[in-house]
Amino acid sequence: MSHAPLAAPESSTARSSLPGRALWLSALLILLLPTGGCVYRMAVQQGNFLDARQVTQVQVGMTRAQVRFLLGTPMLPDAFDKDRWDYLYTLQVRALKKPQRQRLTVFFEGDKVARIENDGAPTELPKALQPAVAEPAVIPPATPSPTTPAPTTLAPT
Repeated sequence: MSHAPLAAPESSTARSSLPGRALWLSALLILLLPTGGCVYRMAVQQGNFLDARQVTQVQVGMTRAQVRFLLGTPMLPDAFDKDRWDYLYTLQVRALKKPQRQRLTVFFEGDKVARIENDGAPTELPKALQPAVAEPAVIPPATPSPTTPAPTTLAPT
């Protein structure tokens, strides 16, 4: 007499849960698929950020120390030309957009600024930062008020 190995009877619930689980997993993956591209991309800033107040203050005839005080150390010190300082700035906001570029080049003769080349650096101050034009103050003429007595002068006796 040979005995066949006993196998556990398959339950109908185990078979029916497998397609339900696969369907649930597929639905979850389909819902998560669009969020795969939603990645925060940080703005990338490189170089010397210059604002209009700094750029407009640089004048021909200033010394190297004055320019360095206003603008900081140049981003690109030229190894071949010690009389040229380049201030570069790049702002990349999104990977697909063209980056914003600014370049201010200061040329020296001796220790003084000879000329300035501006390619995209700001030169106009925003309205909020522009100095207000002062209106002349109007002072009313002085008239004695009826409540204060008029000054009296004493005559010498």
